[in-house]
Amino acid sequence: MPDTLSVYLMKDLVRLSGQSVHTLKFYLKRGLIQETGRSPETRFRYFDDSTLEQLARIRAWRKEGKGLTEIERLLGDAA
Repeated sequence: MPDTLSVYLMKDLVRLSGQSVHTLKFYLKRGLIQETGRSPETRFRYFDDSTLEQLARIRAWRKEGKGLTEIERLLGDAA
C-alpha cells in the first residue's frame, strides 16, 4: 500500500483516463465520479486514485455496451 495519496486535477484525469473534459464533467453531473476536494482559491477540482479506478470500470462497462443507467446501478451495487 502506498504511503502517499495521489492527487489529480481534471487535466490529469483527461490525460490518464483518455476521457474528454466534457465526458468527465458529464460523469460528475450524473454522479458516476466524485471530486475529493476543491481549491477555495482557484475552484480547481481534486481527484484521487479511486476516481481513476472508477473511470476504468466505467470505460470497461461502456465497451461491453452497457448504458449509463445500468452503470449507475452497477456502481451502486459495488458501494
